[in-house]
Amino acid sequence: MKLARGLRRKCEGWDVICYAGAPWDRNFNVMDLSASLFPGWALWLGCALAAALLALAALRVRWRALDPAALNAWMGACVLDLALWLLRGGLQPGLSFHLLGAALLTLMMGPWLALLALAVAQLALAAAGHADWSALGLNWLLTPLPAVAVTAGMLELARRRLPAHFFIYVFVNGFLAGGASLLAAALCGVLALGAAGAYPWDGLLGEALPYYFLLSWSEAFTTGLLLAVLTVYKPRWVSTFDDGRYLGGKPGPS
Repeated sequence: MKLARGLRRKCEGWDVICYAGAPWDRNFNVMDLSASLFPGWALWLGCALAAALLALAALRVRWRALDPAALNAWMGACVLDLALWLLRGGLQPGLSFHLLGAALLTLMMGPWLALLALAVAQLALAAAGHADWSALGLNWLLTPLPAVAVTAGMLELARRRLPAHFFIYVFVNGFLAGGASLLAAALCGVLALGAAGAYPWDGLLGEALPYYFLLSWSEAFTTGLLLAVLTVYKPRWVSTFDDGRYLGGKPGPS
């Protein structure tokens, strides 16, 4: 592939990685955007919007109703998601890819707690030096937020339109929503980079985005597998799973 044949050379006076004639610097990462690629006003606006939405999410969570098991599961999920974000791969320097885990967190604890857990994971990444502090808000808006929104939307659609069956819950809400959530986050990142003029559109859409279609299969398989295991052995950890609905023979919507 063209990206795999990228050569390091001087392009327009900058030490960059050039792929198929298009310059990609070391900051290129659709899922962990660099602050240097965006104007200051966009970074400040992203932080303000993210802070407002996170405050709303914290207010929507019924903290007193959470039992200790659910709270422990939430803290463990934060650690697990951080590990997923740290397990990165790259075809070339500056092109890194990683799983999100957003769909699994949404199904385990609901969208509001999932958004907070993903924000905690991003804060930990920044503290460890793997993300820019000034770009945290923008990263959260363009990566966890669309991924959680897609998963929650597909869950609600499946509840209304599909039969209440265990296979449908795991396949649609786990496998399909897992892959779709990663693609949604990747597409938002690509659109943001293109709109900011950080990279040419033909390179973003033609050479970077296709790799996330491949990664979405890993996200889908991982989410579906872990969801199936959790619903069998730890159903209390999956707040969106109802034994009576998916295993008790309750008919779905007509």
